[in-house]
Amino acid sequence: MITMIIFLMAVTYDGIVLFDFSKGTNTDNWLVVNDGVMGGRSQASFGLSGKGNGLFKGNVSLENNGGFSSVQYRVEPPQIKTHKTIAMRLKGDGKNYQVRIREKQNDYFSYIATFPTTGEWETIEVPLNEMHPSFRGRKLDLPNFNGNTFVELTILIANKKEESFAIELHKAYLK
Repeated sequence: MITMIIFLMAVTYDGIVLFDFSKGTNTDNWLVVNDGVMGGRSQASFGLSGKGNGLFKGNVSLENNGGFSSVQYRVEPPQIKTHKTIAMRLKGDGKNYQVRIREKQNDYFSYIATFPTTGEWETIEVPLNEMHPSFRGRKLDLPNFNGNTFVELTILIANKKEESFAIELHKAYLK
């Protein structure tokens, strides 16, 4: 009975909520990973904006073969079933970003899709079956995502140039 109540609380008219900063999501389960893991010099941070949304910001550097910055969120694995799309309410800075999901924690690759931002608040929708497998920037010869769940959602910037960036995250859900 308790499990069912929790499940019903997580489902809204929009679908299964992955995170929602207006509902008290905090930054505890978020982890910034920069190209420093491979010797790069990019730097970023993740925290709450003045309006209470998640704010991922920093600088991408190409020094030392760098070139990316990301923030990873460990999700409570959703049961996707009939949900076909990840929708994210966000405000970017006019740059391109990637959304990535990892089906299992020990997978060496992620499923990715690139999306542009306009600099305004918008809802980005990414069909799950259009997310292709990738490892270290290379598309793998494997099928697109067709799983029943995933354990991690990542926002990444890697536009092959030095740039500052900022993206504000309000919520994400499966629809």
